[in-house]
Amino acid sequence: PAMSLALKQVFNKDRTFRPKRRFEPGTQRFELHKKAQASLNAGLDLKLAVQLPHGEDLNDWVAVHVVDFFNRINLIYGTISDSCTDQTCPVMSGGPKYEYRWQDEQRYKRPTALPAPTYMSLLMDWIEMQINNEQIFPTNVGKHTSARLLLYGSDALFTSKFRRGTPFPKSFFQVAKKILSRLFRVFVHVYIHHFDRVSQMGAEAHVNTCYKHFYYFVTEFNLIDHKELEPLKEMTSRMCR
Repeated sequence: PAMSLALKQVFNKDRTFRPKRRFEPGTQRFELHKKAQASLNAGLDLKLAVQLPHGEDLNDWVAVHVVDFFNRINLIYGTISDSCTDQTCPVMSGGPKYEYRWQDEQRYKRPTALPAPTYMSLLMDWIEMQINNEQIFPTNVGKHTSARLLLYGSDALFTSKFRRGTPFPKSFFQVAKKILSRLFRVFVHVYIHHFDRVSQMGAEAHVNTCYKHFYYFVTEFNLIDHKELEPLKEMTSRMCR
């Protein structure tokens, strides 16, 4: 899509914070990813682009977007990571009112204040572990899919009829919400502490579009608690009227 191309032109791809997770061609997840990208490429209103396509499974739609947002936000943070250091950002925060502490099931069993770069590294490692876990993000989901041809501009997507085998776990939405909530914190930190760097790179419009896409998606499906959205509330009200 135009937005992705513009981001790649502005951002040095070698500085992506983490390697991109890609969808395997021929899978339902790949086809949904292409469908989502085609909607963006067609210039549809972002509010419409995030809506669940008719006949598609909500879990699949959310899974595709979680991975896509991980890749995009990964890229955004990678571009400003040289200005986000233990010295400039000794605490992961979003201004003086909001501090984010890290907690996991391994090393940090209690919420722990960490420098922003350490927090980001742990966050991206944790998300990668979730989306690469077939028990949480199965690539083959048990459901019949009818053959159909979908045309988006010059792209033709074909889905044959088959049964996919692994169901999403009952905990999938809970994990997806946690991932998206934590990814939102990256936006908070970048906007409040590093947006001058984004502006210097001429990437302001592209980061704003990524944020709007993310915001419309998580609010469409109620995937982030409204309290979590507070740090960017005023900016969001101006940007997403």
